[in-house]
Amino acid sequence: PGLPPAAAAMRMNQDTALQGEKVTLVPYTAAHVPRYHEWMQSEELQRLTASEPLSLEQEYEMQRSWREDSDKCTFIVLDAARWPEQADEDCMVGDVNLFLTNAEDPTVGEIEIMIAEPSYRGRGFGKEATLMMMGYGVRNLELTKFEAKIGQENEASICMFKKLHFKEVAVNSVFQEVTLRLDVTDQERLWLLEQTKHVEEKSYTELKRPAGVLET
Repeated sequence: PGLPPAAAAMRMNQDTALQGEKVTLVPYTAAHVPRYHEWMQSEELQRLTASEPLSLEQEYEMQRSWREDSDKCTFIVLDAARWPEQADEDCMVGDVNLFLTNAEDPTVGEIEIMIAEPSYRGRGFGKEATLMMMGYGVRNLELTKFEAKIGQENEASICMFKKLHFKEVAVNSVFQEVTLRLDVTDQERLWLLEQTKHVEEKSYTELKRPAGVLET
């Protein structure tokens, strides 16, 4: 049975690596789970992402479901200066996700970005990863609207999304979160494609094991 373009594309990213200047986005695999699990023990990250700590086993389960779900697209954010010379786990700085949660409108993607490594914050890594994910959403998933739900206290993230042309559309005082939105008009689309024209889409498997390099 044919999946809608966006749903089919969610699975398409299983071998997609997006190379930018500062970051490379790669699919979330089992190899990334231990480091990710370590990050999520941080109370600060639990608060900022409104998430509960999981056991390592639960985190592996979660990774498998993310990989198979047709309404989620997730990439791990790696430091492009260090990868692929170093192992993924040593280069991980965060993750970026797209959710297709609006059954009435499959062209809306909810975007989330987390730069988990404190030393990488405030250096443009989150901005580039978000732009790359938005570019991927517009090009590959036919998205025309983006939403971001961010905790009211997370001023750095709210400020970053506003710089990326998102507008505040709602405040939920119960969940203490702000909803920001961007409608991708023709003008916004051109801007987004211009911002991400340096991004190259490659095969993750091929990049990970460069041709002619023997495993030691």
